[in-house]
Parts: sequence; structure tokens; C-alpha cells
Amino acid sequence: MASKKPSHIVLALVLDLVLVAAFVVVGHYQHYRSFDPVALVQTAWPFLAALAVAWLLTRVWDRPLAPLATGAGVWAITVLLGMVIRFLGTGASVAEPFLVVATALNFVTLVGWRTIASIAVGGSGKGGRK
Repeated sequence: MASKKPSHIVLALVLDLVLVAAFVVVGHYQHYRSFDPVALVQTAWPFLAALAVAWLLTRVWDRPLAPLATGAGVWAITVLLGMVIRFLGTGASVAEPFLVVATALNFVTLVGWRTIASIAVGGSGKGGRK
């Protein structure tokens, strides 16, 4: 089973939050060329709320570094629910290119860092050996 030291849970929380926030900040800046705090919060909250739900549904604390068992679930829920919340909660459109970029970038980051971390601590990448 992938390691689940308390430090790994904190690492997972910090990295997931930073990576989702970075996705929002970079995307927002690319479109609006501004770092307006109010606009950034309006753009970020649907995805951060979805990330919180993803953490609960995937029980990240059980296997925080597992790329497939945890990372894939966190990624899918964060993107899909984030898009739904974004549309319903803010009325913002969900253009196909945005959906593709959000899906790909969040996959690379939310699953990717766990793959690297799992290898670094000696895990199999699937929640295998410790």
C-alpha cells in the first residue's frame, strides 16, 4: 500500500491546492492579463470547492500518494465537478477548448506529482508496496 504518513497527507493537501490554484491563476492571466484578486477568487472557488469534494469522495488520507487510486479520482472529480459548479454557480460558459486544457493540465499535475512522489518513496505507482 502507498505510504500514508501524516507528512504525505499534508504534502498532498498543499500540492493539490497549489496546483489547482496555479491552474486558475495561469489560465485567468492568459485570458485577462490581470491578477485581480476578486476575479481570481471568482474563477478559483468552483475548482477549489470541487477539490474539497474530491478529497472526501476519494478518501485521500488513505492513500495520498497513489497516482491511480487517489490521483485519478481527485483529478476527475475536481475537473468535472469544478466545471459544473462553475457553470451553475457563476454562469460562466464551459467552452470545449477550456474543458480540454483543464482536463489535460489537471491530469498532468494532480496525477503526475503523485506518480513522481510514489516512485520517490518506493511505491509501485498503483498503491502497491510501501
